[in-house]
Amino acid sequence: MSGAQGFDWPALMRAGFRGLGLRPDEFWRLTPAELLMMLGQGATSAPMGRTRLEELAAAFPDASETKGSDKWTA
Repeated sequence: MSGAQGFDWPALMRAGFRGLGLRPDEFWRLTPAELLMMLGQGATSAPMGRTRLEELAAAFPDASETKGSDKWTA
């Protein structure tokens, strides 16, 4: 997001206004660090591990009628 001259403000503004749906006054009250955090950069949370994935798969199993079908490809 930053180049040799500093922040790429047009790109940050597009991300804030279009991507996050911020109003101008909301955008300009943010610090660059807050904006980047909202955009998902510099996130510190660990990715989901195998155990949590298996817990979610058990809690939300695929419907039996779609199991094995490839309905998402054209």
